[in-house]
Amino acid sequence: MMPAALSQFSAHRRLQGFVILLATVCLPAMPQTPHSSSPPASGLYRIAGKVVNAVTGEPVRRAAVALLAVEDSRPIASVESGNDGSFALEGLPAAKYQLTASRRGFRTAFYDEHDEFSTAIVTGAGQETTNLTFRLVPGALLHGVVTADGGDPVEGADVMLFLKPHRPGDRIVEAGSALTDDTGAYEFGNLAAGEYLLAVKAEPWYALHHPSINTHPRPANDPSAALDVAYPVTYFDSTTDETSASPIVLAGGSREEANITLHAVPALHLTLEAPRAERGEVIPVLHQTIFGAKVFTESLASPPDPRQATVEFTGIAPGHYEVEQAEPRIVELDATVNQRIDTSLGTPTVEISGTLQTSSGSSLKDEATVTLEPLDSALRQTPIQTVCLQGAFSFPKVPPGAWELWPESAGRQLPIPSIAVDGRTHVGNRLTVQDRPLSVVVTVSQAETRIEGFARMIGTTGAPSDRFSSLGWKGIAGVMVVLVPKNRSAFRSLVRRDQSDSDGSFALRDVVPGQYTLVAIPDGWALDWAQPELIGRYLPKGVAVTITENSGKLVRLSEPVPVQARY
Repeated sequence: MMPAALSQFSAHRRLQGFVILLATVCLPAMPQTPHSSSPPASGLYRIAGKVVNAVTGEPVRRAAVALLAVEDSRPIASVESGNDGSFALEGLPAAKYQLTASRRGFRTAFYDEHDEFSTAIVTGAGQETTNLTFRLVPGALLHGVVTADGGDPVEGADVMLFLKPHRPGDRIVEAGSALTDDTGAYEFGNLAAGEYLLAVKAEPWYALHHPSINTHPRPANDPSAALDVAYPVTYFDSTTDETSASPIVLAGGSREEANITLHAVPALHLTLEAPRAERGEVIPVLHQTIFGAKVFTESLASPPDPRQATVEFTGIAPGHYEVEQAEPRIVELDATVNQRIDTSLGTPTVEISGTLQTSSGSSLKDEATVTLEPLDSALRQTPIQTVCLQGAFSFPKVPPGAWELWPESAGRQLPIPSIAVDGRTHVGNRLTVQDRPLSVVVTVSQAETRIEGFARMIGTTGAPSDRFSSLGWKGIAGVMVVLVPKNRSAFRSLVRRDQSDSDGSFALRDVVPGQYTLVAIPDGWALDWAQPELIGRYLPKGVAVTITENSGKLVRLSEPVPVQARY
């Protein structure tokens, strides 16, 4: 399940530490009781089990285990695990609960967590909730030392950590940053397991750079020229080529060391024509990009002198840059030598202006944030964001390419059934930008239909499969449930996911009217589910669902969704 207080695309993990702290501080610890299979008191139930290290299987003592209300993540009860990792929460009404656990040195988690989903625990008659195994993953640690030529430590270096996606096509995202201390050391703690990339940006302490504006050229015999040096952005394992960066694989609880050596090179001088704007002065800006993210900005200290035909950026480290200026163009360059930048050769951009309207045709009145996400991960473009007021928004400079549009209002992603571009309507949330401005009308859904059902293991003949015969027709917990829209063009905007709870139940929120197929896949979290052709393998054995404008706020399925073997 996904907590009801969070949207389909919410940043679930950022709240976990707060939730656990709240639960453990505000609630009295419940006394430990031994595990028992005896019937509960009338109308009251218990949730019990053991917290273990997900890597070693050893018990985790003194872990804070808390129950939260499903509807609003409100703390219900909390307890501390014993020396053998056991915990028990007693006297609980029949209900559905979120179960969380935390311990120093481990990643705070919800029970059986995958991505932003987890399995809720359902208490009630016939529900087995007293032999749970809560696997906590120990946090990983990455540390190292940044040194310069000659082995001297580099203090104050900006060490940036990036996480590689586990699904093809997703973007590399920044996972954190740290500054080195006076010994050149840095450290990232409590990291999730995954594959990481490391980049370091620093400035030689002894560097002297020629002023960058309204000055005469440096004399040829200027002795300070030897100190006009810079460190290129350097990646692990001490390469300045982004494509050659070595990945660092971290497992749960691992301790890895990644040292990096920086080498000073002559700083670059980049010259470009002084920009002219119809209104006011425009200061050109250099954005340095690393793995597609803008991580550093270099700008002139003051507006260029209108009497000068050019401006110059000095003291620039080699690397990849974007030039921002008055002209509606994006100039990208891999700077390796001093050069003059011809801004007329940049990629032209266009304006996208639009409105957000509801399914009824009225303008969206609530304030919203609209994001354009680039679809081509090979490009260096970063997402672009703007604010939508009274239903109107504008992106003044959008480069050519394929984009997805995502509006969000009041912490909730708004599904997009269709977009009209210059009067032509297509389903889904994709836009193709070419060489002319676009005027778009984006239809957003404020649908509140919720689909509830059960995931059950069923054999091909309709009887329980041999593998799960002991379960009979009981629901299967921890299964990935995917609601797949029939129209593949709308897949990314309208697809919904959930994880089945301990009784096999699931709920899919904010479903837009349309035709869908429901599929349930065990261990499906490692699948590249976002690829329609991959998820399409499961559709023939899925359950067809149709949602209309008259479906109401709750649709309960009359048949279970069969859990299919993973292909």
